[in-house]
Amino acid sequence: MSEVTGPGATAASIAAAVSAGEVTARAVTEAALSRIAALNPCLNAFTDVLAERALATAERVDASRAAGEALGPLAGVPFAVKNLFDIEGLPTRAGSLINRERAPASRDGALVRRMEAAGAVLLGGLNMGEYAYDFTGENAHDGASRNPHDPLRMTGGSSGGSGGAVASGMVPLALGSDTNGSIRVPSSFCGLFGLKPTYGRLSRAGSFPFVGSFDHLGPLGRSVADLALSYDAMQGADPDDPAQAPRPPEPVSGMIEGGTGGLRIAVLGGHFARSGDPDCFAALARVAAALGVEARVELPEAARARAAAYVITAAEGAALHLDRLRERPADFDPATRDRLIAGAAIPAAWVQHAQRFRRWHREKVLELFDKVDILLAPSTPCRAPAIGQATIVMDGATLPLRPNIGVFTQPISFIGLPVCAVPVWLDGGLPLGVQVIAAPWREDLALRVARALERGGTAGCRAGPG
Repeated sequence: MSEVTGPGATAASIAAAVSAGEVTARAVTEAALSRIAALNPCLNAFTDVLAERALATAERVDASRAAGEALGPLAGVPFAVKNLFDIEGLPTRAGSLINRERAPASRDGALVRRMEAAGAVLLGGLNMGEYAYDFTGENAHDGASRNPHDPLRMTGGSSGGSGGAVASGMVPLALGSDTNGSIRVPSSFCGLFGLKPTYGRLSRAGSFPFVGSFDHLGPLGRSVADLALSYDAMQGADPDDPAQAPRPPEPVSGMIEGGTGGLRIAVLGGHFARSGDPDCFAALARVAAALGVEARVELPEAARARAAAYVITAAEGAALHLDRLRERPADFDPATRDRLIAGAAIPAAWVQHAQRFRRWHREKVLELFDKVDILLAPSTPCRAPAIGQATIVMDGATLPLRPNIGVFTQPISFIGLPVCAVPVWLDGGLPLGVQVIAAPWREDLALRVARALERGGTAGCRAGPG
């Protein structure tokens, strides 16, 4: 097996080798399909494997190279997507039992099309928490996604299959969604880099929604360069997503090596320093020390922002699913169903108040970015818990695990800030994540800092069982 067909290959190295004729896209695809066949029965990352389609796509890439045509920046790179993305010919199940009875999608979602236009090869759909209302990666219908670094532990959710597929080396890139932390949590638990772009940056057309005013789509990968390549490939206006901001593409791949010189970086205190396992703060301290950061600031009313995010999430999610809740309540995961029913009972006045607070909070946070360029915070309050674990100890109290995994991610997505999650390995065998947070539309700065941490050895991926 060559280096670029092995489980540790990055998207950048695969694309370079395919473009140079050092390996065929078909060989890369066949190797990835072999790993899926070997590893997925244990890890349960894939719900749909599209071998025939993938091989046909790879052969088209190889034929283009043989004809002397220029190849895209992701030529021959295998990828997979959370199964809330539309995939032509498959029902968009969104982790649910009910949705798999829908008619098959008539075409791929917008970001799937853009990835393949850049030369990438779609291998299939990935496991996820039901309707994305999940932080664990445990699906009542398809089974739990399992962490490649310890299959008895969670991948995190709701993009759990995305985390497991990349961390195991089944694919070098996967797409997920992040409403309250669903890219950053699996990145933390599985030891990956993950990018949650600014709200409105990447098209969500052709994906099943959860909370329209919070939903983001983005990549998980094994290197910062891979995140940048895929992010650049997916940028561009799309009239089919009315929430997308009318901004031109702003490529970042050529900007990630700029280092951190001149950047004003601070660690978030207050809410982000009070709860969680000491190791999550040790990982944050390691990142801050590597960057020479001593400044600390507080995000205004972060705990209240998290509470408001809960109110809006529950209310919007419930509104989306009211008909399903009335007609087929027994076909939901009970944990999902009960939270949605509770959301349907939230008074409209509470939701309006939460939205008013959201506007105030955004203005105050943007004022903070007049003084700093980058904020640092933990991604999760703990390492990956055991599958089935129900509680977590925080601030000396035993609390329900599922709603508290997002204690550090929810206040950030509440106002749509871009974040690059970076993996940090301490003694103890399992990774933790740190959020590198930038002002709106400054994904370039978040990725630049993440790349400096990767280059210096403070952050990085480790091989899974592939």
